[in-house]
Amino acid sequence: MNLDIAHLMRPGTLNLSSLPPLSVYVHLPWCLKKCPYCDFNSHEWRAPTSANARIPIQNADNGIPEEDYLNALCADLESSLPLIWGRPVHSIFIGGGTPSLFSAKGIARLISDLRARLPLVPDCEITLEANPGTFEKDRFHAFRQAGVTRLSVGVQSFNDVHLKALGRVHDAAQAIEAVQEAAMAFDTFNIDLMYALPGQSMKDLETDLATALNLKPSHLSIYHLTIEPNTLFAKHTPAGLPQDDMAYDMLDVITEQTAQQGLHRYEVSAFAKDGHRCWHNTNYWQFGDYLGIGAGAHSKLSFAHRVCRMVRHREPGLYMQKAMAGTAIAQSNEVSRSELPFEFMLNVLRLKDGVPVNAFTERTGLPVSAITKNLQIAQDKGLLSKDLSLIQPTDKGFDFLSDLQTLFLPEFDGAGAG
Repeated sequence: MNLDIAHLMRPGTLNLSSLPPLSVYVHLPWCLKKCPYCDFNSHEWRAPTSANARIPIQNADNGIPEEDYLNALCADLESSLPLIWGRPVHSIFIGGGTPSLFSAKGIARLISDLRARLPLVPDCEITLEANPGTFEKDRFHAFRQAGVTRLSVGVQSFNDVHLKALGRVHDAAQAIEAVQEAAMAFDTFNIDLMYALPGQSMKDLETDLATALNLKPSHLSIYHLTIEPNTLFAKHTPAGLPQDDMAYDMLDVITEQTAQQGLHRYEVSAFAKDGHRCWHNTNYWQFGDYLGIGAGAHSKLSFAHRVCRMVRHREPGLYMQKAMAGTAIAQSNEVSRSELPFEFMLNVLRLKDGVPVNAFTERTGLPVSAITKNLQIAQDKGLLSKDLSLIQPTDKGFDFLSDLQTLFLPEFDGAGAG
């Protein structure tokens, strides 16, 4: 679809005094194998045949169609420039899929294309997601040379049994080797771990965590395994998932052990050493703006009188065709006034330090009075701090985050609250 820029700029019911910081997300959709828990827009790479190819066979080169896809990303970006014209970009996140399947040369070209078209701030954070495996291990230093400033390594577990249950293509030894190389190549790197895995005991969790911490990451992201709709695990739920009480105990161990190593929990699932928080993700959680390019990528962009969300075409071959034609966007909608408070709170309540109350008006264009009643109810329940200048979850609110977020749903009226 084509966007009418003048239509987005027209007067409306919101009044944003200034636009929030802007990030860019780039989606590289292919992976070697689709994990059974994954609900991201990722696609197992299979070389196309003459019968079903949307992608020209001669460009596949026994691998992903890197050049064609980079051309499509560039076309997508150029079509999107009028939406963000002149706005400085503070971070770039290259996610997937498995972005490290792309060559270092391809990643260098991508970053060069972005730099040529966007005003990146001098210390722009550029993150690349990478998965362990011998086929890509030697690429990490090359990715640093290509312009990546931060690497996020998708380990998930250091236990071979659990890695197999999760459908990962690497083993524990490859995971350790990958993280060791990340540590040599990058000043800031992240390890992704998961807990509450099928058959995982408390001792298993402690071993995984100790292995991760011994590798001295500057950032650690630890996610509770969630059974998402439209995944293989949703159709065939694995046996042996820990009970909720066990999962809460695991999180307590994670929080305690990470703090002892100087990794502070600044977001529900994120732990970082001082000076190594992920700026890109923090911008999401503070309800900042982001332009998403690539197959299935999402955008959230603010204008003077409205906040809009956009989604690109999901299927990679179709996305490339549409992007080259200047029509990469499949859906676009304006976030309604009634939905904005919940969307804002859904994000900012994930931050342990909270945000200033006036950030609500700055990011939504709505008066604070739109959430005053809900804030009071949350404070009365002991879920929010009583500091009137700050929207900050209490320890109880952090532990019962879903209950806290629910208080800001459009349909919540406070009836019976107490």
